[in-house]
Amino acid sequence: MISRTLAAKELTLFFHTPKVNPFNFWVDPFRALFSTTHIVGDKPILVRDFIHSALYDPQHGYFSQRSGSVGVLERSIKFNQLQGRKAYMKHLDKIYKDSAVSWFTPVELFKPWYAHGIAEAILRTANFSVPLKIYEIGGGSGTCAKGIMDYLMLNAPDRVYKNMTYTSVEISPSLARIQRETVGEVSSHLSKFKVECRDAADRSGWGDVEEQPCWVIMLEVLDNLPHDLIYSKDQSSPWMEVWVEKQHDRDTLSEVYKPLQDTLIKRCVEIMDLDKSQTTQSGAMSKAKSIWSKIFPKPQRCWLPTGCLKLLEVLHGALPKMSLIASDFSYLPDVKILGERAPLVSTKKDGWSSDYISYLDAKGDADIFFPTDFLFLEHIDHYCSGWLKLQKDKSSKQGKKRRTIILDTSSFMEEFGLPSKTRTKDGYNPLLDDFKNTKFYLSVPTHNTK
Repeated sequence: MISRTLAAKELTLFFHTPKVNPFNFWVDPFRALFSTTHIVGDKPILVRDFIHSALYDPQHGYFSQRSGSVGVLERSIKFNQLQGRKAYMKHLDKIYKDSAVSWFTPVELFKPWYAHGIAEAILRTANFSVPLKIYEIGGGSGTCAKGIMDYLMLNAPDRVYKNMTYTSVEISPSLARIQRETVGEVSSHLSKFKVECRDAADRSGWGDVEEQPCWVIMLEVLDNLPHDLIYSKDQSSPWMEVWVEKQHDRDTLSEVYKPLQDTLIKRCVEIMDLDKSQTTQSGAMSKAKSIWSKIFPKPQRCWLPTGCLKLLEVLHGALPKMSLIASDFSYLPDVKILGERAPLVSTKKDGWSSDYISYLDAKGDADIFFPTDFLFLEHIDHYCSGWLKLQKDKSSKQGKKRRTIILDTSSFMEEFGLPSKTRTKDGYNPLLDDFKNTKFYLSVPTHNTK
């Protein structure tokens, strides 16, 4: 991505002149290259399908066009040799200028320490009465897999490393190849590691239900999952789902609003309980709100993580005893797109980034990534585990099926990592100090399921 963290976002302001206006410099050339006909056909499509095509279409999607967008550092950064923040930012700026990639993930920038922290979290809570089984969704360059396996090889009991398996579920064939090469740098890892090139949200790819405990790792996966958009013309009108269609000139796109009918959107709305305010208000308050909305109408737009809901439904169905570690953005700076939980839509070339003001302008040339509402993620997790929806029956005595915790990245790394390894000479620590817009989500099954 273009601006994966606040630190990366600040680089543009710290070392460069203000960003070029995207509509003066970037948009027109890209529009000549990426026609809307490759994304939207003759019939309208849901916003999540538009986003999925814009990002993942095999010929025209962003990740297909930018197969080298995920960076791999030749060597680890020696943080202890840098004087402080200014030296680190200068070093990071040079890395980006010298590379042709769009972004470096935190697990890459802080290798091997970032992956080691995740491995330690697994070691402290894993059930070693059965062989350790790890799945990683969207393994990138394989740096996380190698770092975790390195750590387990050195720190776990011999039988744990010997009997473990690590499966990367990767949708990109080119990244799958890179992952095998990265992990293969340690020959003993290869017999325990495999890549399955498929869509993790496709239930058929998982085969039979896995009844044994396992771990699922998702690092910066949720932000690129397709989202849907719902719209209300004012504060009291019902929500409508948003579709994308071609204009009559066949070269531009527009939105179409339809009553809620898509089952995935309706389930997401149910979890979020968006219509609660409309169904529980007293008649007088509801009437007053209706009058106010007519006098001062305010359109409402809300982005729904339907891709996350679909993925977690599949994971809980296929891996009912999974433990989950997910890390992602809790918020994004300088978002220009309208709506709650709106995405950042950004492109980059020659070290310069520019942000679009409409998601409809992304036609395979731009990254589209969303902030994660971690409390909403927790509700989705409980819902997909089968607990949350059962609680509508107030007579139910069933306990929670998951124990969950949300931690800032700094808190997670201070608990499980080695912060001293990413500290500069003057005490500045970019992993703890700069990643204020990222969090970790940990979810493990409980035995209280009766």
